[in-house]
Amino acid sequence: MASIALEATLDPDPISSKSEISVAEFEKYQSSSSLASSENVATAVEDDDWTYPHPTDFTLTERPIDAVRELKVAVIGAGLTGITAGILLPAKVPSLQLTILEKNDDVGGTWLENKYPGVRCDIPAHVYQSTFAPNTQWTEEYATGPEILKSVSTRILDFNVLIAGCRYWESVARKYDIYSKTRFRTKVLGCYWEPEEAKWRIEIEDLRTGQRTSEHFDFLVTAIGHFNKFRIPTYPGIDTYKGKLMHSSAWDPDFDPKGKRIATIGNGASGIQVTTEIRKTAAHVDHYARSKTWIAGSFQPAAKERSDEPMYISEEQKQSFKDPDTYLQYRKGLEGTFWKAFSAQIADSETTKATTENFTELMRKRLVDDPSLLEKLVPDFPPHCRRLTPGPGYLEALTKPNLSFIQTPIKEFTETGITTIDGVHREVDAVICSTGANTDFAPPFPIVSGEYDLSRDWKPEGKFGWPFTYLGMGTPGFPNLGFLLGPNSAGPSGTVPYAVESMVTYVAQILRKMSRQGIRTMTPSKEAADAFVQYSDAFFPRTNLARKCSSWSNGGRPGARIHGHWPGSAAHLAHVRREPRWEDFEYTYERPENRFSYLGNGWTKREVEEESDLTPYLRLPGDNDLRLLHERWYDF
Repeated sequence: MASIALEATLDPDPISSKSEISVAEFEKYQSSSSLASSENVATAVEDDDWTYPHPTDFTLTERPIDAVRELKVAVIGAGLTGITAGILLPAKVPSLQLTILEKNDDVGGTWLENKYPGVRCDIPAHVYQSTFAPNTQWTEEYATGPEILKSVSTRILDFNVLIAGCRYWESVARKYDIYSKTRFRTKVLGCYWEPEEAKWRIEIEDLRTGQRTSEHFDFLVTAIGHFNKFRIPTYPGIDTYKGKLMHSSAWDPDFDPKGKRIATIGNGASGIQVTTEIRKTAAHVDHYARSKTWIAGSFQPAAKERSDEPMYISEEQKQSFKDPDTYLQYRKGLEGTFWKAFSAQIADSETTKATTENFTELMRKRLVDDPSLLEKLVPDFPPHCRRLTPGPGYLEALTKPNLSFIQTPIKEFTETGITTIDGVHREVDAVICSTGANTDFAPPFPIVSGEYDLSRDWKPEGKFGWPFTYLGMGTPGFPNLGFLLGPNSAGPSGTVPYAVESMVTYVAQILRKMSRQGIRTMTPSKEAADAFVQYSDAFFPRTNLARKCSSWSNGGRPGARIHGHWPGSAAHLAHVRREPRWEDFEYTYERPENRFSYLGNGWTKREVEEESDLTPYLRLPGDNDLRLLHERWYDF
C-alpha cells in the first residue's frame, strides 16, 4: 500500500500545476487516483475478507483540512482603528471577505470630523503612527489635525505644513487599498444577531440616496471609537438662541471668529485648543469652564513640552531620519518612554506625588499675570484621575484682557447670549460647544443579541449597567462580535497605534480559528467575563483612576466602575493579547455532531500542488529562531 500511495501522489494530473485548487477539483483528483479508487479498495477487502470492526454513523467531510472556510466580516468605522483592521485582517486571515462601513465620505474618523482651529494631537507625531508604516518626514513634533489626515481649510491650516509629512492616515489607507474595501456614506442603523443563521444582520442606510437595506455577516467588528457622537448641551432656551451655535466636532469651516464676541463651553482637550486659538483673533471670548483640570506640559516627562507655537522638526533631523537605522533608534527611544510611564497612574506613588508638584508649579508659572486663577483651576484629585491635557498657551490665554474665565454655572440661553445662575447676561455672536461626546461607551446604534442591546444595556440604567466585557474584546451572549478600542481596551501607558494593532491581531487569531476548525460561533463565557470584572475591581483601587473625579473612564460618574482603561499597564496588556485563552470561549460547530469534522478527508491541498513547499520548516541554520520554530501559522 505504501508503494501505491507513492505512485498515486506522483501521478501527473492536470490540477497538480495549480497553486490553488477548489474542493470540487480536489475531490475529482482524489476519486480518480489509484489510492482512492473503489476498485482497489474492493479488491483489498475481498483479498483480506475482513472489515474494520468499528462502524460509525459519522461521515467524513470530503475536503482537505486546509480548505479554509470563507468568512464574511464587517468592520464598522474607518478611522485609525478601522484603517488598521482593514490592513491587518486580510493579511492575517486567509479567505477573508472584508467590508468596512463608514458614515463619512472619507477615512480618518476623529481627524476627519474635528476641523476646529488649533486642532492637533497632544502625542508626538512620531509616536502616533502605525508600527509598520513609519513616516520619517513629519513637519512638527506635535502634528496638526490636517497633517495627521489631510488639508481641510485655509482658515485653519498654515499651508507651510503641506509637505511630505502631511495626510498620514489617508496615505496609509491608499497605500494598503483600504478604499476598495470601504463603503462610504453608509450609516449603520443597527446590528442584530440571528441565531438560526449564526450571522449578524446589519441594517444600513445609504446617506447619498436614503435607501435602507440589510446585509448578513459571519462576524462583526466595531471600530467606531469612543468619541463618535458629539453632544450639544441641553440648557434651557438654547433653541431660541439666534447667533451661531456649533459643536467643535462639527466645525463650520466658513465661520471666521475674527472680531466677534464668542462663548466657548467646556475645558476638555478640544475646548482648551479651540479657546486658545480663537482668542487670538476674536474681539472677546467668554470661556465657560466649571470643571477644574490639570494642565500638563506633555503626557510624560521624556517628551518635549508642548508650545503654543508650531514646533517644527529641523530639516537636518528629517534628513538624518532617511537612514533607517537612525530613525529606528530615534523612534524606539521616544516611544519607549511612553511604555515606562505607568507608575504615574499608581495612587500615592512617588511619581504621582512628583507629578502633582510639577504640574502645580508649571501652572503657577503660566498664570503669573493672574495668580488668583491657580486656585480656581488646580483640582482636588491627582493627575491621571482624568485624561491629561497639555494645552500649550491655554493658561496664558486665561490671563488676557479679551477673555473672561467663567466658572459660574449656566442658567439659560437667550436669543442674544447666555445667562449664568448669578443673573449675569452676556451677549455673544457665536457659541462653540466643546461639551464632549457620549461618555458611556454604549454604541450609537443598537447591537442586539437575544434580550440584550448594548446601546441600551451598557448605560447606567441598562441591564448590565456599565460596559460589561471579557478582556475588553467581547461580551457574553454576543457571538462572533469583537470590539476595537472599546471598554477596558487600552492601557494608560504605551501607544494607541500599538494597542489597536494588538487588538486587531487578537481578532485575527479568532477568525483564523473559526475558519480553519469548522467553528460556527465563538462567544466569551459569562464565567470568564465575571472573573475579569472581579480582577478589574480588585486592581483599579490602586490607581488614580479610581479617585473621585468625573472622567470618560468612569462614564462621567465619579465612583462608577472604571471601564475606560485596561486594569494594568500597556506592557501587561500586550502579554494578555499575545494569544487568546481558548478555554474562556463557548463554541458551536459547522457540524455539531463531531467537532473534528474540520479534519476533512485526511489530506491537505498542498500535497497535490506540484510547486508547493511541504518542508517550510527547513531553513538555513542562521535563519532559524528556536522561539518561533514550528509556531508560524502561515507556514502550513
